[in-house]
Amino acid sequence: MSPALPVVSGPTVVKALEGAGFVRVSQRGSHVKLRRDQMTVIVPLHRELAPGTLRSVIRQANLTVEEFIELL
Repeated sequence: MSPALPVVSGPTVVKALEGAGFVRVSQRGSHVKLRRDQMTVIVPLHRELAPGTLRSVIRQANLTVEEFIELL
């Protein structure tokens, strides 16, 4: 069973993904596009990400929940 997802904001997720080697490519409105190799991840800059949205971002980044929590 994977650990519980933390409650985090969009900017916090962007910083964590940048720590994992993702680079901010562009921003359109309240959504940031990050890229690493051939992977692209879109992160909404909301105050609090819904659990399903956060899980989707983690999956798109090809990370486990444990790896993501370590990046925070």
